[in-house]
Amino acid sequence: MGNEVILYMSGTVPVRSETFVYREIFALRTLGLDVQTASVHRPVRGLDDGRLEEMAESTVEIYSSGAGLIVRDMLAEFLTHPFRTVGTIFRCALDAFFSTDVIMSRRLKVLWQGIAGIALAHRIRKKRITHIHAHMAHVPTTIAMYAARQLGISFSFTGHANDIFPNRTLLKEKLERASYANCISYWHRDFFRSIVPRSDTEYPIVRCGVDTSKYEAIPAPSGERLEVLSVGRLVEKKGFDVLIRAAGEIAQKGGAAVRVTIAGGGPEEKKLKELIAELPPSAEVVMLGETDNDQVMDLMSRADVFALPCRVASSGDRDGIPVVLMEAMARGRCVIAGDLETIRELIEDGISGIMIPPGDQEALEKVLIELANNRARIDELGLAARKRIEDEFDLKLNAERIKETLETRGLI
Repeated sequence: MGNEVILYMSGTVPVRSETFVYREIFALRTLGLDVQTASVHRPVRGLDDGRLEEMAESTVEIYSSGAGLIVRDMLAEFLTHPFRTVGTIFRCALDAFFSTDVIMSRRLKVLWQGIAGIALAHRIRKKRITHIHAHMAHVPTTIAMYAARQLGISFSFTGHANDIFPNRTLLKEKLERASYANCISYWHRDFFRSIVPRSDTEYPIVRCGVDTSKYEAIPAPSGERLEVLSVGRLVEKKGFDVLIRAAGEIAQKGGAAVRVTIAGGGPEEKKLKELIAELPPSAEVVMLGETDNDQVMDLMSRADVFALPCRVASSGDRDGIPVVLMEAMARGRCVIAGDLETIRELIEDGISGIMIPPGDQEALEKVLIELANNRARIDELGLAARKRIEDEFDLKLNAERIKETLETRGLI
């Protein structure tokens, strides 16, 4: 490696809900890479008093700097690099108004994202960035793509879920122009390849890993009740309503003693609280609201089972491979998840966890009752879950895969 400098960016860097982004950055820095950061929205401060706070302070802000400064920096870039700026704007305009991968309501937004990309290029030009990588295939990658074009450097990205389904924008063009696209699953690779065929080396498998050296496997508490934990943004695709109803039915039937704890915030919070209020008095369901990652990992140590009955939302949105499932497995927890194609690559049904049909409340009830009556099975699945993470989803392992891809493509 020489003096290569990589810029990592996402919607918000750092932010509690995207631990996988800043963990990946830290892991790459540990491997000796010079990784700097940019954020479409204002970085979240106060996440800690150390590395994350330092990251927030040093991150280049884009939208949060204000529209006036974005226009000013775009014009400043035009004055110093007029021909390239005109070319980038022209390319962006063609994309915005003629691409079949941009819906009508997003055309002007794409044009603005192109302007933001030029402004970003101006802001980072003195940093001598040699490659840009974006997490999330929609707005962050759009801005990264035009910033890279303006600077005459390469870019790459990682696609996840919401960004390639309901909010998909210019995905075909991004897949064609990117140096490579990291795929968090083989399903994602096949999906990308169905749009733009490229080789395995251009679509490397890179998991959003967890640091197994930081989290040890802890035996399930195995108390009088089956302690069930679920964590995530409170949105339809996560299936929290399915879990709540399942807990209510189990209590109504006077079956196994089960307590459900849900951590997270989101647009469905009011609806879910109303659902809990309708449960029989014997049902135990607790909602904790927004919870930081350290608290989540502590909650996992006190849970017997981690459940995330994900499904495909009515909007078409769906999960990729939820990092919180990996964290639970790293903690040695028995996990239950909705049977989505991507999650099958994480959980081997009946071996390292249990898969249920997406949104199937009865199936979830049955599994919870069976596990409440078979604590040895919980321990068996928890140990296998931990091994699965160590073998394929370890953070250091996947950071090394990223470094190898960069080396193979001559980017470091």
